[in-house]
Amino acid sequence: MKRLIQITLTLTGFLLLSLQLFPQLSLPAMFSDNMVLQQRTDAPVWGKATPNSTVMIVPSWNRKEYSVRADASGTWKTTIETPAAGGPYDITITAVNSITLRNVMIGEVWICSGQSNMEMPLTGWGKINDYEKEIAAASYPNIRLLQVEKNTSTYPLEDVEVTSGGWQECSPATIPYFSATAYFFGRDLYQSMDIPIGLIHTSWGGTLAEAWTSTESLKSMPDFRQSAEEFARLPRDKEQQKNFFLKKFEEWNKEVNSRDFGFHGDEAVAAKPSFPDDEWLSVSLPGPWENNGLPEFDGFAWYRRTITIPENWEGNDLMLSLGPVDDNEVTWFNGNIIGSTEGAGIPRKYTIPARLVRQGIATIAVRVTDTGGLGGFTGSEGEIYIAPLIKETLRENLNDGWKFKTSVNLNDVGAQPVKDTNSPHNPATLYNAMIAPIVPYAIKGAIWYQGESNAGRSYQYRTLFPLMINDWRTKWGYTFPFYFVQLANYMKTKDEPDDSGWAELREAQLQTLRLEHTGMAVIIDIGDADDIHPKNKQDVGKRLALQAREKTYGHQITGSGPLYQSYTIEKGKIRISFAPDPSGLVAREGALKGFSIAGPDKKFHWADAVIDGSQVVVSAPGISFPIAVRYAWADNPVCNLFNEAGLPASPFRTDDWSGVTIHNK
Repeated sequence: MKRLIQITLTLTGFLLLSLQLFPQLSLPAMFSDNMVLQQRTDAPVWGKATPNSTVMIVPSWNRKEYSVRADASGTWKTTIETPAAGGPYDITITAVNSITLRNVMIGEVWICSGQSNMEMPLTGWGKINDYEKEIAAASYPNIRLLQVEKNTSTYPLEDVEVTSGGWQECSPATIPYFSATAYFFGRDLYQSMDIPIGLIHTSWGGTLAEAWTSTESLKSMPDFRQSAEEFARLPRDKEQQKNFFLKKFEEWNKEVNSRDFGFHGDEAVAAKPSFPDDEWLSVSLPGPWENNGLPEFDGFAWYRRTITIPENWEGNDLMLSLGPVDDNEVTWFNGNIIGSTEGAGIPRKYTIPARLVRQGIATIAVRVTDTGGLGGFTGSEGEIYIAPLIKETLRENLNDGWKFKTSVNLNDVGAQPVKDTNSPHNPATLYNAMIAPIVPYAIKGAIWYQGESNAGRSYQYRTLFPLMINDWRTKWGYTFPFYFVQLANYMKTKDEPDDSGWAELREAQLQTLRLEHTGMAVIIDIGDADDIHPKNKQDVGKRLALQAREKTYGHQITGSGPLYQSYTIEKGKIRISFAPDPSGLVAREGALKGFSIAGPDKKFHWADAVIDGSQVVVSAPGISFPIAVRYAWADNPVCNLFNEAGLPASPFRTDDWSGVTIHNK
């Protein structure tokens, strides 16, 4: 008996040692129950196993055996033939151990990526239109969802992190926190084709296109070559990376302060009550500084306001509320720092200690840093106030009476280096962690909703965005369809024609259509002046699906609205021609709006525009020799040119004059 126990223990130890010496079969997170594989293709499958061992793959749709040998590191990869759409199927993969993937569907797989408007879920912080009704109706078991977790890396990772253990069937239980845009895109495809749809959602709010582009591609673009090369040389040790970033930021910050009129050495002189601000611009808050004559300023600016502290507030703690600020700020009270926060959209609430509170005139100073997109105070009027800490009902609103002045333009000092090694704003970091591990999973195409964070560098986006698309296609090894959303209308509507960084970003997106197998969903009619995250995601998803249905799947439909093609100058008029559109041109709700025209002085004036068949004729009193026309050229334009299919025309211009972002890097 004793010998039997010893033999048993020996065998157990041997088995445990074997498991340690010979790693078991494992698969990336992309491969799980409920997954969707792209139909009618050679779908890549890969993983880890015992080095030099044989891995056998048997899919239930054809019972064919596919074998592959793992290399010396245990890595293996092969392809399996997929049939026409259908399922469910099983896939059994065997090496030292065996894994069976169940409830696998064959269909159409799409990557869904971008920033916050792609990330925006049906509920949670999103709460799209009719979200409760939409969630309750989301019973589509043949639409499958894969949610990639947010992650960053300075080098390409081998695997992604996913929620819920992998792919999920679409249901009222699984859809609430999934991308609304991706869901409505997938739902429209499913309803029109009745085949399984796989949606891989990988996005991150507030992020830049360069973060989603590989280091190799960024090195080919002069604006990013240096930073891309720096990141390529970074050690993988987190502590060494941290020291590198911190040193770089400190050097940059020292250069910024040397250029800022508000600093003398390390002393914030503009925060002191005695600092003169009589010649500063008077502004009301909240509101981004883009609304104050700075359409695309990224950098540093100061805000100051004086208040009168009543006698009964003296010696009491006060609450100062500023609401959300974009991006970072430092706040002073009578020259004393009372708070500092990094991160756009975070409400600022600071306690002013009782020892600083004295009856009479006091000065509040705020230095705001904006690294891209909107800058300044972005909350609501009711969020900006001061009050006794123990009785905030006695608040005094601080919306009016502010003085404002810019101090340092980022163009003069370069982009702000990040201090956080895990920041999603570094070049290639999101590609490395949230795209590279997905390659080469077989996909039909990609949808993309991003651009707001790059609007301050719209001219640069003309090159960067196509570069990113080509980068992804190169990594996958084929030119898959890529459909994207043009920026919606947003911010204050202006009374007169003016320059606009957002209009220039839309133009960069429009020009990206020169890249083959691309398409653009125009949503210039369904934005929100007060919310950068419009709630109507149903139409966004539908318009993306129209692009795919027409261009990828060959459905006989009209997939896009009117697109500018060319112009001719006639006597006192300019005639605009559009790409062929069988549905024709229409003005929604009355006469055409949104057209402006300029003569040789390059000054734009609102114009009269009329539809003439498949063209639009534009003119204006007093402009005898027009040379340029612009349509919907504003942050939030009033415009109404559509086709009879109900899709809006893309904003455009006929001129190529320098805009407000041409020098922004």
